[in-house]
Amino acid sequence: MKNLFYCLITLVLFSCSSEKKAADLIVKNANIYTVNATFDKGSAFVVNEGKIIEIGDSETLEAKYSSTNTFDAQGKTIVPGLIDAHAHLYNLGLFLQNVDLKGTNSFEEVLERVVAFQEERNLDYIEGRGWDQNDWEVKEFPTKERLDELFPDTPVALKRIDGHAYLANSKALELAGITNDTKTEGGEIVLNNGELTGVLIDSPMNLINVSIPKSSKKHKVQALKAAEKVCLELGLTTVDDAGLDREVIELIDSLQQTGELTIRVYAMVSNTEENLNYYLNNGIVKTDRLNVRSVKVYADGALGSRGAALRKEYSDKENHFGAMITPRYKLSTLAKRIAKAGYQMNTHAIGDSANISVLRAYKPLINENKDMRWRIEHVQIITPLDMDYFSKNIIPSVQPTHATSDMYWAEDRVGGERIKGAYAYKSLLKSAGMIALGTDFPIERVNPMHTFYSATARKDLKNYPEEGYRMEESLSREETLKGMTIWAAYSNFEENEKGSIEVGKFADFTVLEKDIMTISEEEIPNLLVNATFINGDKVYEKGSDLN
Repeated sequence: MKNLFYCLITLVLFSCSSEKKAADLIVKNANIYTVNATFDKGSAFVVNEGKIIEIGDSETLEAKYSSTNTFDAQGKTIVPGLIDAHAHLYNLGLFLQNVDLKGTNSFEEVLERVVAFQEERNLDYIEGRGWDQNDWEVKEFPTKERLDELFPDTPVALKRIDGHAYLANSKALELAGITNDTKTEGGEIVLNNGELTGVLIDSPMNLINVSIPKSSKKHKVQALKAAEKVCLELGLTTVDDAGLDREVIELIDSLQQTGELTIRVYAMVSNTEENLNYYLNNGIVKTDRLNVRSVKVYADGALGSRGAALRKEYSDKENHFGAMITPRYKLSTLAKRIAKAGYQMNTHAIGDSANISVLRAYKPLINENKDMRWRIEHVQIITPLDMDYFSKNIIPSVQPTHATSDMYWAEDRVGGERIKGAYAYKSLLKSAGMIALGTDFPIERVNPMHTFYSATARKDLKNYPEEGYRMEESLSREETLKGMTIWAAYSNFEENEKGSIEVGKFADFTVLEKDIMTISEEEIPNLLVNATFINGDKVYEKGSDLN
């Protein structure tokens, strides 16, 4: 009788166990912000074959599913995998292998870093990035004389932090074929008394670019892997790379296919004739990890280097209006070509003149198509009335840390009236109904927590200004999280596969040490990522050697 009892118990247990459904991963005991349409919360979900198959509470799901792989969040917060809607993944990798000039407080410090770098590396061509004359006591462009003294036989090209100006020494200028008489459109070769200063703004920079020795495939692979490592550690699962050539796009694809690169990439094709001829003629390229369906266009330059195109002269430089990199008539022609191919047009526009030029180029074409989702990248200075152009078909893609980096000098450039239409994220959100958020790294730091902090608190990392910068344009925490997840996904035509924790979507999610929606404002910039998952696979975990 006793043996019969045990047999019955065993049979019942076996029967219950066999009724459980197999799954690849069970996530439990979490504080989950799903970021679905009603911004629901949950405590557990189940993953199979890289996608979420059910969301609920831990007890119910553990009773229903069995898995050899369980992630116990131990009460930590989980949000959808974070998306950087505007960045430069490949450039970040290159930046990590060149001279880092960010945070330099003087040109002398720039020189010191270049000398130390070259003593260690002994390269045939020195590249660097990150200097910003606005951070120096003397807020003027540097000139090449000291570089010529230190490196008379080695070419040196140092890119400004925004990527819109070079300081090049004489050897680099010589290799690029640049002389006092060189003429270009869409930028400026800065001269002093008719002589080269070494400063090149916007379009002339391409002369330097084509003269720099090409990187080997090994160097490019190392760059991409180094950049991915940084991104995964900071909780990013998708990066929108704003401007890539076919060669790098195909390298990313090959690395993703072999599993050497796990991060998802929304690749904007750089606006060159070679790239356009290939992609616009061959159509959209889409895999689970790579999406190529957009073209990155530059309307103008940057505000910091006074290359942004303004309707009226710069407040701090008489008779200077900046410059259009792509002339207005070319914007319209290019827009028609991109629309005909079914691609998305994503245009860099900083100044108010550039922004209205892009909006006018977009508008006639947008009216002919109900779901184009064309984007304007940055939208830094815009006439308030022009915001009416924005919608779910003309999406603002902005970088909140630009506001808190530029606030020290931006009003000097544009004056008290135009600044009302600057870094106007809340106003843009009201007009468009959504806003995509990114960093523009490596111009700004990669950390998405800084994006969240700048968007909501409107302060820099020094807690300045104490009351926040033009707080009427701040975003709520819910709006900010949406801008870094579901709205960013929508701007990429990917809202049905990512951007929220919902059944049927990729199991991309970010585990945070604390609840980003409730912690004190001061804690946000230092909030750490506990783990990062892509396709249900843990690709980073704090304190482990996983990555």
